[in-house]
Amino acid sequence: ERRAAFSYFLFQVFAMGHTSLDKIIALQRNPANIRNLCILAHVDHGKTTLADCLVASNGIISSRLAGKLRYLDSREDEQIRGITMKSSAISLHYRNGDQEYLLNLIDSPGHVDFSSEVSTAVRLCDGAIVVVDAVEGVCPQTQVVLRQAWLENIRPVLVINKIDRLIVELKFTSQEAYTHLQKILEQVNAVTGTLFTSKVLEERAEKKKEEETESETLSGEQVYDWSAGLEDTDDSHLYFSPDQGNVVFASAIDGWGFRIQQFAQIYRQKMGIKAEVLLKTLWGDFYLNAKAKKIMKGAQAKGKKPLFVQFVLDNIWSLYDAVITRRDKEKVEKVMASLGVKVMTRDSRHSDPKVLLSAICSQWLPVSQAVLSMVCEKLPSPLDIATERVEKLLSVGARRFDLLPEQTQELKRAFLQCSSEENAPVIVFVSKMFAVDTKALPQNRQRPLTQEEIAQRRELARQRHADRMAADHSGTTPQEGHSIVLDFICKQNKMENLTLKDSKPEEDEVQRETFIAFARVYSGVVKKGQRIFVLGPKYDPAQGLSMLPEGCSASDCAPEVPHLSCCSMESIYLLMGRELEELEEVPAGNVLGVGGLEEYVLKSATLSTSPACPPFIPLNFEAAPIVRVAIEPKHPSEMPKLVRGMRLLNQADPCAEVLIQETGEHVLVTAGEVHLQRCLDDLRDRFAKIKISVSEPIIPFRETVVRPPKVDMVNEELGKQQKVAIIHQVKEEASQGRSSDTLHVDPTGLVTLNTPNKLTTVSVRAIPLPAEVTCLLESSSELIRTLEQINMSLREGKSLDISLKTLESIAGLKAQLETLLQGRKWRNAVERIWAFGPRRYGPNILLNNVEGYQRPSVWQCLDRVGEVGAQAALLRDFDNSIISGFQLATLSGPMCEEPLMGVCVSVERWDIQASAAPQNQDSLDEDSVSHEALANSAVEGSRETCAKVEGTEAVPSQTKRRPEAASADYRPVSGQLIAIMKEACRHAFQAQPQRLMAAMYTCEVMATAEVLGRVYGVLGKREGRVLHEEMKEGTDMFIIKAVLPVAESFGFADEIRKRTSGLASPQLVFSHWEVISSDPHWVPTTEEEYLHFGEKADSTNQALKYMNAVRRRKGLYVEEKIVEHAEKQRTLSKNK
Repeated sequence: ERRAAFSYFLFQVFAMGHTSLDKIIALQRNPANIRNLCILAHVDHGKTTLADCLVASNGIISSRLAGKLRYLDSREDEQIRGITMKSSAISLHYRNGDQEYLLNLIDSPGHVDFSSEVSTAVRLCDGAIVVVDAVEGVCPQTQVVLRQAWLENIRPVLVINKIDRLIVELKFTSQEAYTHLQKILEQVNAVTGTLFTSKVLEERAEKKKEEETESETLSGEQVYDWSAGLEDTDDSHLYFSPDQGNVVFASAIDGWGFRIQQFAQIYRQKMGIKAEVLLKTLWGDFYLNAKAKKIMKGAQAKGKKPLFVQFVLDNIWSLYDAVITRRDKEKVEKVMASLGVKVMTRDSRHSDPKVLLSAICSQWLPVSQAVLSMVCEKLPSPLDIATERVEKLLSVGARRFDLLPEQTQELKRAFLQCSSEENAPVIVFVSKMFAVDTKALPQNRQRPLTQEEIAQRRELARQRHADRMAADHSGTTPQEGHSIVLDFICKQNKMENLTLKDSKPEEDEVQRETFIAFARVYSGVVKKGQRIFVLGPKYDPAQGLSMLPEGCSASDCAPEVPHLSCCSMESIYLLMGRELEELEEVPAGNVLGVGGLEEYVLKSATLSTSPACPPFIPLNFEAAPIVRVAIEPKHPSEMPKLVRGMRLLNQADPCAEVLIQETGEHVLVTAGEVHLQRCLDDLRDRFAKIKISVSEPIIPFRETVVRPPKVDMVNEELGKQQKVAIIHQVKEEASQGRSSDTLHVDPTGLVTLNTPNKLTTVSVRAIPLPAEVTCLLESSSELIRTLEQINMSLREGKSLDISLKTLESIAGLKAQLETLLQGRKWRNAVERIWAFGPRRYGPNILLNNVEGYQRPSVWQCLDRVGEVGAQAALLRDFDNSIISGFQLATLSGPMCEEPLMGVCVSVERWDIQASAAPQNQDSLDEDSVSHEALANSAVEGSRETCAKVEGTEAVPSQTKRRPEAASADYRPVSGQLIAIMKEACRHAFQAQPQRLMAAMYTCEVMATAEVLGRVYGVLGKREGRVLHEEMKEGTDMFIIKAVLPVAESFGFADEIRKRTSGLASPQLVFSHWEVISSDPHWVPTTEEEYLHFGEKADSTNQALKYMNAVRRRKGLYVEEKIVEHAEKQRTLSKNK
């Protein structure tokens, strides 16, 4: 019975879909009435419940189920956990006045682990509904989503949800609720204001630079302008204010919501006050003077009720009081009569008062009407896309928009016009790929019968019945009856054979998931089966246009253009939440699903019929993947299934990364614990469909050096004797297993190393970088990578069009480094930077302190002085071998083969004997060899031991392939130089006080006062450190901000929920790297330390624990004492 009822429900849904599909197709052709929007909020603020209310307004689900069904959470784990994990879209139809609108709504997750899904949703939209919980207010993720909306230039509107909690849970009066709502609005506007101010100040700084250059040419007295430019800029449209109509007050679970416009219309009719006056005064410090019958200002000063409280909130409060608190039937009936609302008898008699409340509210103030009318009026259509946003989307990396080819710049017009004409270029952006069960595709779905087909079948059944009855009456012979039966059986067998034949390929289909591209059309009309160019992220339109013939289309695509491929759109779908509807074409301005791109698009891509179109700028992900696990199948024979499954998972998840280590391990990198769990479930149940074993999480660490400590472990000041002891100890360790003729470490920490053939000597010193410099280098990694690419092009003699903005950023980085690197030992250090590492853009610096060696600066793109050839000549032979050795050393440090961070390696001596130098050897050839060597060893995730082996052996193996023209001495010297440079860096590192750096999460916990102690207990147990706590105004909630090592974070959320009975829930976001203060190699040396820690000093050393765990995982030697001083326990009396 249940199954029959469910199939009937599905039939009703499909029937509805079929009737409205033509309407949606018609609306897609009018971009002025299309709204592409997403719902953004912190986790559990009510996004999916609000989406349910909007979906119910179209009759797709019952209004009774809105908020309970969570229609857009189509995954089983989403329903179980009660949180959204992936963004999903649905198209809705809404009539606002005499206009009809098509709303492409995207529901996005609020959990921090899935913030990448928010990025994919925001890129496709023109506007956003930001939902804020009326009790919790602005939370960390609310700020993040507001920033994401700001960065993508999309306009937000605000919904303050869960106002019923102020009445039912917090028992606020209407006056207290008004004050509380004002504060929430101020908090949201403060976040927007901060974003706006930073933008204006940036623009002001650029303008000031231009004015300064102009003023240099003018003479006369200069007047300094103190203004920041904020006074002149109009920012009124940015902020949320009820009188502007961009704020809705709602309770989605109870089905009501309103804008003050609705109440202005109600009171205009009742009181005869103009709607315009009410709009300006309903929100704010205004009150009604009953005697004078005037609206006056100064409600707070005079102790009067503001209009918003008197006209709006009091009505809602009295309704809740009558229905929920007192359950006063007479008063409820009076309220219903005054509102003109009729309720079904079963609702009024229901035991749960919430049913009656939602029945009244959904007729009086339906939330869908308030939100959808606000969306139609306040959010922009695809025609209103900002010029600034278009230029930003098309300007990738270092390229400036006005330096792009003319045909590319002409595409800007196509964007702004959002044209659906035949000759308009098709431009589509795919923000993510998502997997769909093949059986769920419209072409494979069981189609409901039409009325004509039902009538035909009914007629056939009647005919058959009539024939049977006639045969019975006429008394046909048994033979005839037998033949009729045989005929019927044959037909049945034929049908069965047909169904069997059809089902076999279907079974094969079931084995694999089908990928659909989640995309938006920015220009032109997308048609089913259309051929189109797929533009890779590194595609250069100038290069593409020069290589392709004039007027080349995707149907006759030339495959030799780099980063450009062709594909055909096999199928086009309308996204309807859990369902897909097949379409023939989709015009510009719409969100759609595209099938048949899985072979061409990995995660996101730009598609166009014009090769002049540049790839869009990459998506802006807020949460970086940090949690790693190694995965292997339970049965080794199923390894191919695992590899295929991981490839599919990588494609289906915008944030997950899949790597293969040198050790052969398959590693999955995810954004957090919940994200990891979802990925593993998908791998087991959907993509690989095998049993897998998962390792303990692989925690990333960094290795660094610090300044020698001034106090010992018991806070006693260290004397000179102690320092000598440390250096002697390091020298003894360094000389073990090393012949003294090749390695020398002097007392200052300078390491000198010779090559085995004694032809080259290198002296290196490791210096700790200031923490601010390390942070700057880490945050500027993309800029340093761009700088390295520019320098490589200059060395190869290529000319580059670098945008002015990129050059300014590079100059800004250089200036910041000069400011931060002050003091005698850092004099001219910025000019003498040789390279950054690891991978040439990491947070470590190689410094050139070799006397008499003036090599080209890494900042040469800022100077542009001298010819390229002359600069190349300044490079010494084997210059790149030094860089390669440094790159390998920084990629895996000596403590536990983890990358280095915040270390400056200063090369103070580099001697090459004449016989070592290659005859007529160009340094550029050598450059390519060391590049290959580096590429072989510096693979992503190469933190394993074999990185060390591979690094030293890669160059000789590469040089064997070099032409015979090279000198015979060349091969060993290059390889040996890389090896000794790497070893010298490692020894120089060990000659300084070493420390581990741990990855840290910022942890925000909201908890009530009674469970505060338990939260502190869990944080203390897991090495967490509380930064500050504050009480949220108007509530009994505390917000605790703490930092927690990633290594200690696994199971943290579950433990905190268990200990606090679910009253506290943490949000963990990766924050920074922090030095662990304890020395992993520490042993007691002074008398005080012996007294305090004992001779064995076996108290827990956190750094040593982490270091040994990493070494054990990588198969490196771990120095451990299993049992020491084992003594048999003796009792006073012998057992008898």
